[in-house]
Amino acid sequence: MDRFVRNDVRNIAIIAHVDHGKTTLVDGMLKQSGVFRVNERVEERVMDSNDIERERGITILSKNTAIFYGDTKINIVDTPGHADFGGEVERVLKMVDGVLLLVDAFEGPMPQTRFVLKKALELKLKPIVVINKIDRQDARPNEVIDEIFELFLELGADDEQLDFPIVYCSARDGIAKYELEDEAKDLKPLFDTIINHVPAPQGYKDEPLQMLVTTIDSNDYVGRIAIGKIERGRIKRNQQVAICGKDGSVRNGKIVTLYTFNGLKREEVEEAFLGDIVAVAGLSDINIGETIADSQNPESLPFVEIDEPTISMTFSVNDSPFAGREGEYVTTRHLRDRLFKELETNVSLRVSETDSPDAFEVAGRGELHLSILIETMRREGYEFQVSRPRVIYKEIDGVLCEPIELLTIDVPEEYVGVVIEKLGSRKAEMINMASAINGYVRLEFKIPARGLIGYRSEFLTDTKGNGIMNHIFYGYEPAKGDIPERNRGVLVAFETGEAVTYGLYNAQERGSLIIGPGTPVYQGMIVGICSRSEDIDVNICKKKHVTNMRAAGSDEALRLTPPLEMSLEQCLEFIAGDELVEVTPKSIRMRKRILNPEMRKKEAKKSK
Repeated sequence: MDRFVRNDVRNIAIIAHVDHGKTTLVDGMLKQSGVFRVNERVEERVMDSNDIERERGITILSKNTAIFYGDTKINIVDTPGHADFGGEVERVLKMVDGVLLLVDAFEGPMPQTRFVLKKALELKLKPIVVINKIDRQDARPNEVIDEIFELFLELGADDEQLDFPIVYCSARDGIAKYELEDEAKDLKPLFDTIINHVPAPQGYKDEPLQMLVTTIDSNDYVGRIAIGKIERGRIKRNQQVAICGKDGSVRNGKIVTLYTFNGLKREEVEEAFLGDIVAVAGLSDINIGETIADSQNPESLPFVEIDEPTISMTFSVNDSPFAGREGEYVTTRHLRDRLFKELETNVSLRVSETDSPDAFEVAGRGELHLSILIETMRREGYEFQVSRPRVIYKEIDGVLCEPIELLTIDVPEEYVGVVIEKLGSRKAEMINMASAINGYVRLEFKIPARGLIGYRSEFLTDTKGNGIMNHIFYGYEPAKGDIPERNRGVLVAFETGEAVTYGLYNAQERGSLIIGPGTPVYQGMIVGICSRSEDIDVNICKKKHVTNMRAAGSDEALRLTPPLEMSLEQCLEFIAGDELVEVTPKSIRMRKRILNPEMRKKEAKKSK
């Protein structure tokens, strides 16, 4: 039977490094294809629908949209740019036939661009290079194209992939052009390049159905929704289908509702066929990586291998003296159910039980991957505590190996010395140093993943906020030996109560405080960072005695330095092995694992 070519459809994914403008470009494409009414008010970065995505300006979850250009439907998948969410990227690439590689006209290709591009080239997808932000004053598009070409060669692209078309673009202004000197008024050159260069889906439309599930969504009304591309045949509403599991099992199901994408909406349809990206409701137990197939002839499709997690943390029930005050979901059952539910949609996450019924081992692709999960759960009303991130070691050919990251740092010339010195003590190995562009030097290192834990805040202090660091998983190498831990101790609350100005004033001579007056504290809670290497117990609830000689009002004359505000990521990076971060919907607190000071000292003596 002849293969059928579906000329009225194109399926593309947009891949780029964080903040190179891919969600802004999708905004422009949606607006210019007539998805919105002329007078409709549209938010910026309309695809970043999740609160955390909008706050941080990063894409976390891959999303589907579709536009019409003439008679052709272009299905677009907006992918995350951060390697910690690589599990999202790897699987959605199975839905598309081409990729738009979006690169900043000044920054050039960055580590995470490399990561996703490597996956796309391995799947033999057709790349289109889009040089974005050509309106930047410091743009250097011609040099960036040379860097991209070198990257393609390095990643082993074939001759056809090396012959990539180039479009110059300003996503913010909604313009695209073939040559830098061309006049430009809209994104038409980009749309034309997609139609002419991305292969149309092809296959057998009258053969038995095959559709690989690459994303799971859920809805309170229809339950689980499976999203994927139809690789063969056709699918209809109310059709009886077979679900082929990854373990080779086959079970039956029925398609209750069938949707295709149009703009930001899902539209119900009666039927879809080869090449369409669809969403299917009615299969309550379906999972990512399974195949929806013909009930009479169930054949499964191969699923992309997802890279293994490299970092793990222990999530446990909150047992601090303030437990249950602020959270809605606080029990072991709540925590367990929520973590195992996350596994349904978060394919690069692993959750396992531990010896303790109240604690779970959660492994992910990086600190950001896990901290986004913690932040999401916190906003949903969960209360729990987490340990310091630990790297996952592997034994390869009898040798203990650890995960290594490829670290790229852009930093002003005057800070190069301090960065190299600090990374040297963390067992980093420099592999490249590029000459300064606009006063910034690019340094590239291979560094153990555990050497990066806690480094970001130190890096921002050392470079006075002027440095940019990005890292990506490189591979496993033999363990590099000891890396020095945190070199400063902490100030620990001596008793439970409320912090008062007088007590805090005396404590701030010992280091930097992270809480202000009026904050409720408990024994064993961390209230500041010590200026020395040891931990010090401080009594911050101590009030000044009132006598005839001293009035209580003179407290107001005591000057406190404003407390340091620490984000969730900073807390996770900062804590030592004997400390925990307590996470509630309203607060993030750091505490000692053992709250009683005497018990803590006994335990410390035992471990020496």
